[in-house]
Amino acid sequence: MLVRIVKMSFEPAKIPEFLDNFHQNKKAIRNFEGCQLLELYADKNQSNIYFTYSYWENDYNLENYRNSDLFKQVWAKTKPLFNDQPQAWSVDKIVTL
Repeated sequence: MLVRIVKMSFEPAKIPEFLDNFHQNKKAIRNFEGCQLLELYADKNQSNIYFTYSYWENDYNLENYRNSDLFKQVWAKTKPLFNDQPQAWSVDKIVTL
């Protein structure tokens, strides 16, 4: 299983716009072929930092999502809200207890 972790830093005044966009699209992202889990986290100490965790069956499914119209639409609305470069990691899940 592939886990995709994305760290995003927003202009504080633009957080409601980000959250609205996320909530409007979360079900479509979660139901995209190969997506098994989608979670959104807020940093406890920096209120403008958010993380998404998504679980994908494989690289192929993640790349299909990243090349989809859905991703392009969501990202086009999200990208202008950042106050720093987003960071993303694709990692292999090794152990769950």
